[in-house]
Amino acid sequence: MTKILIVPGLFGSDEGHWQRYWLGDVPRSQLVEQDEWSHARLDRWIERLEHALVEAGEAYIVAHSLGCILTARLADRPLARRVKGALLVAPCDLPATDRLHPGSLAFGPMPTNPLPFPSLTIGSLDDKYMSLDRLSFYTRLWKTEVRNIGLAGHINIASGFGRWTGSYTLFDVVRGKAKAKRPQMAAQAASAASA
Repeated sequence: MTKILIVPGLFGSDEGHWQRYWLGDVPRSQLVEQDEWSHARLDRWIERLEHALVEAGEAYIVAHSLGCILTARLADRPLARRVKGALLVAPCDLPATDRLHPGSLAFGPMPTNPLPFPSLTIGSLDDKYMSLDRLSFYTRLWKTEVRNIGLAGHINIASGFGRWTGSYTLFDVVRGKAKAKRPQMAAQAASAASA
């Protein structure tokens, strides 16, 4: 069974956060731990994520907030091929996050490359970390399907998302996309081999 890498955002996902419930509820879930949750440096964070991908061989990713931006950063890196699919929940806008938490980020600009793996992005109408306009803009660039779940804030503990069983259903959508992509990739490989 394929591993599921749980990728939190800035400050990590405390006990009671829906990502923490994944670790107990969903077999093969593994937290991608960071040395410094309160000071996010892209080089260090992506090294940890890539290390987890290498150890797993291949994996799904379930990311929240800055973890979504970290996952999107994989788009132009060789290890992206190890990602079977990603559930991206409440991605944060780096400028907005920097205004809310000055000095906590060294993450460069927002990623803009299309994601080379199947994905589903979940957003809300009133997320102070990412306006709906900005979410629409970046998800178009990433070429990811978007689901707006209404007035859900940052989809975290503060907005009432403890054990969020709906996230398991959303993840099933990602797995379905990954399964649908396999025959398509096999057909492309066969076509390339015969050319």
